[in-house]
Amino acid sequence: MNAPDMARGGQDSKVVGSLYVAFELGDRSWKLALGDGVRAPTQCTVSAGDTEAVLKAIAKAKARCHLSNDAPVRSCYEAGRDGFWLHRWASAQGIANLVVDPASIEVSRRARRAKTDRLDADRLLWMLMRYDAGERRLWAIARIPSPEQEDERRVHRELGRLRQERTAHSNRIRSLMVLHNLRTEHIGGRTWVDWWAAHAAQLQPGLRAEIERELERLSLVTRQIRALETMQAHQVRDGDQPAIAVLARLAGIATGSAWTLVKELFGWRQFRNRRELAGCLGLAPTPYASGTSEVEQGISKAGNKRVRWLMVELAWSWLRFQPVSEMSKWFNQRFGSNGKRSRRIGIVALARRLAIALWRYLEHGEIPAGARLKPAATPAL
Repeated sequence: MNAPDMARGGQDSKVVGSLYVAFELGDRSWKLALGDGVRAPTQCTVSAGDTEAVLKAIAKAKARCHLSNDAPVRSCYEAGRDGFWLHRWASAQGIANLVVDPASIEVSRRARRAKTDRLDADRLLWMLMRYDAGERRLWAIARIPSPEQEDERRVHRELGRLRQERTAHSNRIRSLMVLHNLRTEHIGGRTWVDWWAAHAAQLQPGLRAEIERELERLSLVTRQIRALETMQAHQVRDGDQPAIAVLARLAGIATGSAWTLVKELFGWRQFRNRRELAGCLGLAPTPYASGTSEVEQGISKAGNKRVRWLMVELAWSWLRFQPVSEMSKWFNQRFGSNGKRSRRIGIVALARRLAIALWRYLEHGEIPAGARLKPAATPAL
C-alpha cells in the first residue's frame, strides 16, 4: 500500500501523524494490520483476548512509523462474537475505536475472490483510513450500548431461547409417543400426570425412561420461563420500568412484547425521523432501478431481526385488538378484500406504520389515532 492521497470534501489530504489498527477477530487468534498511511502496513498475530500483546504491537508499530508515543491511535473491528468489550477496552486506552457492521463492508463482485484473514485485515485498515479522511458513507458504524443497557437485554433474550427449548422438548415427547400411537394435545399441563400414569405402561422401559428424562428437562425450562415472566411483571407493576408500562397500556401489546421493544429499540436508540426507525428495523424498501429496469426487491431485512419479527406479529395483533384504529381501517380498506399474498405484503407495511406510531407514542405521548387503551389497574386494598 503506497502513501494514499484521500479525498476530503473534494480536496486531496495526507493521512499522517496517526496510527491505524484493524482487528480481524478469530476464535483462537487475532490478526492485526497496522499502518500510518505513509509506509507499507505491517501485520501481526496475537492470541485471542491478549490485550497486552495488542499494546505491544501498537508500540512497536509506532516506533517503526517514527510516531511519538502519544500519537493518536484509531482502530476498528467487525461486530460479532466478541461483542463490545474490546471497544470499551480500547476506549479506556485512549484509542478511537469503531465497531463496523460486517454486512456494510464493500466486497469484490467477482465470481471468485480471494478471502483470508490477512486480506480482510488489510481491507479493514484501508477502509479505516478512508473513513478517517472523510468518506462517512463508506460503511455503517454500530451504536455502542452502555454496559447497563447491554445487560438489560439479557432477560428477554433468555426467555426467547427458553421458549424455543420448551417447544423442542414438547415436540420430541410427542414424536416419541407417536411411535406407539399415543397422542395428546397438552404435555405437562394439569391433566398430564393422570394421563401419563394411565398410558405409560404401554411403552417399552427404554422409551418410557427417555420420555421421562425429556419431561424433567421440560419441567425445568417451564419453571425458568415462569420465574422470568413473573420477574418482568413485578418490575412493571412496581414502577421500575415506566416506559414498558406506558407501552403495555395499548390494547394488543402485552408486557413481554413491550419489554422487548423498549430494551432492544426504544430504550437506548435515538431516531431523528421515521426513515431512520424503519431502516433500523429492516422494514425499509429496497428498489432496484437501472436504466429501464425497475424492480422492487421488498424490505431490506437489515438491523434488529428480533424487533422486526416482533413488529410483524404485533401488526396482526393490532388488527385483532384495535379494529377501529386508523391503521386497522387503512389496512382493511387497502388489503382486506384482497388475497392472502396481498395481506402478507400489507402486514409488513402495517408493521412499519405501527413501529413509527409506537415511537411517537413513547417520545411525544401521541396516542395512535383511534387506538384503545387498557383500563387502569385498580390498586389492591
